[in-house]
Amino acid sequence: MAARKLKVIVTRKLPDPVETRMCELFDTELNVSDKPLTADELVDAMGRADVLVPTITDRIDSRLLSRSGDRLKLIANFGAGVDNIDVATANARGIIVTNTPGVLTEDTADLTMTLIMAASRRIVEGAEVVKSGGFHGWSPTWMLGRRLWGKRLGIIGMGRIGQAVARRAKAFGMQVHYHNRKPVSPRIAEELGCTYWESLDQMLARMDFISVNCPHTPATYHLLSARRLKLLRPHAIVVNTARGEVIDEGALANMLAKGEIAGAGLDVYEHEPAINPKLLKLPNVVLLPHMGSATVEGRIDMGEKVIVNVKTFMDGHRPPDRVIPSML
Repeated sequence: MAARKLKVIVTRKLPDPVETRMCELFDTELNVSDKPLTADELVDAMGRADVLVPTITDRIDSRLLSRSGDRLKLIANFGAGVDNIDVATANARGIIVTNTPGVLTEDTADLTMTLIMAASRRIVEGAEVVKSGGFHGWSPTWMLGRRLWGKRLGIIGMGRIGQAVARRAKAFGMQVHYHNRKPVSPRIAEELGCTYWESLDQMLARMDFISVNCPHTPATYHLLSARRLKLLRPHAIVVNTARGEVIDEGALANMLAKGEIAGAGLDVYEHEPAINPKLLKLPNVVLLPHMGSATVEGRIDMGEKVIVNVKTFMDGHRPPDRVIPSML
């Protein structure tokens, strides 16, 4: 007799190849409409599923987990971050949590460099001028930006994505600096030619560009606080493709509006999908709709990671991408 297939409930629309494979392997319930589930709908799904496949837009906190019942055994997050899930509470209830690390590195690093270039060279601003009919010919002093070559880039968080950003920045002739919980290995440091700063404050005061590439944890909430943002040089540009909560968005908006910081490139926001209204009005800010991992290849790779984690769990083994509280 064939073993019972796990009941898997997916909270959002995933790429077709991923959904097709999940339906072949599991008793899968899809969200064809792609409408985000309400809190009550999430609780209902957790009560009926062996495995829940949520995304970063699904807030699975201790209150929801306390109502999940006893059937749910695995939360296979479709995303590298797990700050949308109360991992400690899930672990205490015997629910395994997994994520999809490693497959978004190159895509997110590409977009980080895109934002660095767009903010420094006023790409979006220039494109809007052309589309609105405001381009009347070349001028030697019009639409001036800043070159990347020779500038100092300070990377906050030197994990996979931070290192991938550093490789790209080095190719553009930038001097790479970084702040991390600990220095990278001597081999990586030599490859990247990077400078380590134990003190984030000291690094911030010396950089031309800042790239946020660390996860959102209790320790990194408002890591770039109002106090730290004031350490930046007036010509500095801040780029964030990690998590919005790492930056005090209100303080950043105020400083940009006053010209105390030259510019910013943001793909994520503190109260996403809401964005500080001040940011929407500023010409020196490039705003994107959380699209760091938005490539066909990246999203399919994420789905394949989810499938491997669920299939491994179904076969009675430890999922390869399990997340435990001590990792956060």
